[in-house]
Amino acid sequence: MIESSPFIILELDLTALLLMLVYDLQKKRKKNKNVKLSKEEEEMEHELARARAKIRKAASVAGNLSRIVIDGDGNDVINGVDDLVYRNARAFYQSYMEMEKRFKVHVYSEGELPIVHDGPCKDIYTIEGRFIHEMEHGAKRFKTRNPRRAHVYFMPFSVTWMVKYLYKPLTYDHTAMKQFVADYVRVVSSKYPFWNRTQGADHFMLSCHDWGPYASQGNPFLYNTSIRVLCNANSSEGFSPRKDVSLPEIRLYGGDVSPKLISPPPANSPRLYLAFFAGGLHGPIRPILLDHWKGRDADLQVHEYLPKDLDYYSFMLQSKFCLCPSGHEVASPRIVEAIYAECVPVILSDHYVLPFSDVLRWETFSIQVNVSEIPRLKEVLMSVPEEKYRRLKEGLRGVRKHFVLNQPAKRFDVFHMILHSIWLRRLNLRLA
Repeated sequence: MIESSPFIILELDLTALLLMLVYDLQKKRKKNKNVKLSKEEEEMEHELARARAKIRKAASVAGNLSRIVIDGDGNDVINGVDDLVYRNARAFYQSYMEMEKRFKVHVYSEGELPIVHDGPCKDIYTIEGRFIHEMEHGAKRFKTRNPRRAHVYFMPFSVTWMVKYLYKPLTYDHTAMKQFVADYVRVVSSKYPFWNRTQGADHFMLSCHDWGPYASQGNPFLYNTSIRVLCNANSSEGFSPRKDVSLPEIRLYGGDVSPKLISPPPANSPRLYLAFFAGGLHGPIRPILLDHWKGRDADLQVHEYLPKDLDYYSFMLQSKFCLCPSGHEVASPRIVEAIYAECVPVILSDHYVLPFSDVLRWETFSIQVNVSEIPRLKEVLMSVPEEKYRRLKEGLRGVRKHFVLNQPAKRFDVFHMILHSIWLRRLNLRLA
């Protein structure tokens, strides 16, 4: 079962839904009688209120977004053709514009390299290092050196580098990571008033490593109150979509996307295979998939590992559907790779909160298949009408720009979509 965000309630009238604002951060401040907002902070809260009002107004307008939104390179971003991939294109566009206009992030300077202010940029956890790098050295529009002008506070430590430098192999002992996080929170909460003012509700960490949730247990308020931006977005293991952010896992072993995925074949090009998967036999779902389909059917190319003379991305580009089963944890880089290849992702996962599901309608560019239906997988995929498959392919082309990792970052790309997810939680706004 794929978990949906509580920001998403599809059956409610949009106007009524967006009036259901619960501004938790403001309430938490009011509960603490010792906290008095400065004039700067009061003005910031008024600005956020104005932003909410504009987003609600945009969401209440009937019909699709008729205008064309252009990015910095002159490319279409949202138009009347692809805006169906959004839960509400007008609300998303207005929210994004409000974010660009107002949102400020303060990056704490505390901590030493390499565990803080650094991260992996050329492996399966690429998104972790690249976000930290962009936040530290780019993002001029959003970054502020004045912490009193910030809406949120970023703690730029890398869980991946904690595992590399602090973890003792094969012990499965997370104590050192938790202690590092506890010490970091203690330093910033002792030196500045901002953490204690909200019990960390306006602070965020980011991690793509599977053990990010364990590291966040180093401080109970970080785990329960702060915004945790995690690839391991498993709602059965403490991930809370109301405050946490699902981070797409992007694998860039050489630092760049494979050239084969830069320009997928034309939409009308034939795809030789119905579906494709190749990967390690770990976690509870993959053994079921391989037991039923490995080497059983030429239409379903299911492999444990591909022989060296076969190319992984070539199979993706030649397949209509790309199977994306969870491994030990829920996230998989296959989902983003499938989007790049315009190979419709088939989500085989339990309790996974999909990235950007506050604003994106995943059902318009992917398919969810329950684990219990794996024995019927070919039947399920064959039953997808050609017209629906064509619309799913169009949806993939519509959302691709939101999953691209640019350097430097560009408007509406994955870096900005992550920031937008954090912005929504700072607003605590229900976008439909």
